[in-house]
Amino acid sequence: MTTKRLGVGFIGTGNISSAYLRAIIGHDSLPGFPVLDIKGLADMRPEAAQARASEFGLEAMSIEDMLADSEIALIVNLTIPRAHAAVGLRALTAGKHVYSEKPLGINFTEGKILLDTANKAGLRVGSAPDTFLGGSHQQARAVVDSGALGQIVGGTAFMQVPGHEAWHPDPAFYYDIGGGPVLDMGPYYITDLVNLLGPVARVSAMASRLRLTRPVLSEPKQGQIMDVKVDTHVTGSLGFANGAVVQVGMSFDVAAHKHVPLELYGTEASLIVPDPNLFGGDVEFKKRGREEVWTPVPVTQPYADGNYRSLGVADMAQAILDNRPHRANGDLALHVLEVMEAFEVASREGRTVEIRTPVERPEPLAMSLKDGRI
Repeated sequence: MTTKRLGVGFIGTGNISSAYLRAIIGHDSLPGFPVLDIKGLADMRPEAAQARASEFGLEAMSIEDMLADSEIALIVNLTIPRAHAAVGLRALTAGKHVYSEKPLGINFTEGKILLDTANKAGLRVGSAPDTFLGGSHQQARAVVDSGALGQIVGGTAFMQVPGHEAWHPDPAFYYDIGGGPVLDMGPYYITDLVNLLGPVARVSAMASRLRLTRPVLSEPKQGQIMDVKVDTHVTGSLGFANGAVVQVGMSFDVAAHKHVPLELYGTEASLIVPDPNLFGGDVEFKKRGREEVWTPVPVTQPYADGNYRSLGVADMAQAILDNRPHRANGDLALHVLEVMEAFEVASREGRTVEIRTPVERPEPLAMSLKDGRI
């Protein structure tokens, strides 16, 4: 059982913060992450921080007080994407480790500045998504690592929806600079693919933006018109360093489709990987041959039966205490950010973009569970 705890503060108390806090504190069947000692919540809107703090029985504080608090070692940055780098730099300047919501930044340059600043200060950067640590994705990783697929030739990755304006209470930022389907949902898919296959070496892509405005369909802003400043339908290919080529489709323009989120194709077998936006889901395996039956892969890894947002934060906190690498780390997030930016560059310039940032596959989560800890 974990005995040491790390002081944590949250900056940003919007929609996603409730999922983080439920996972940390424990909610319904979720056991919680006691390694994380939540010292306070902050937001540029003090009333939002106070409301969330009251909901969870926590303390609200100003951002300035949080950054000055010596008991807080790690800042969880849940601000909007355009603020991720600026808030992260403030936290690093204050001597705090930083874990950011995805993406790490809205472009590679600001993500690189964030990591360089942390490295110079001897501090750590972590970033969502952490769903690749979920039980089903770790189970898929175990299948890949077993060699059962043979040589991996390729795969597909699809996230195609009509858009977020039908359900999100304030969806305009999804269509602003820093939004779009690649920066919004690409981190889940690309991070999981790097977890499964290793680093991306090159990217090719085409993209479109057929609607320049879109109406908000959800309350409380129903009927308001949003400007669309980013591409909303993107297709392309990822060429991995191991030789695999994965076709990608990311869209806020598709009414319906029947693609599964992720498939991997090997010379000996194929693997269906569940939605990388979730921690659990069905993993299926099929050997080459004429039979049509896909075999379910039993999921025996932990963290597959709920929404464990904050798993990556907990792993980072435990890694800081244990002086070991953390898995949802800044190098991984920066590599994914470079890949995502390459989609736009490849589409605009009509060329294949080489990926330069090195990255290593994170260690399987089971490697640190042998003593019962994250």
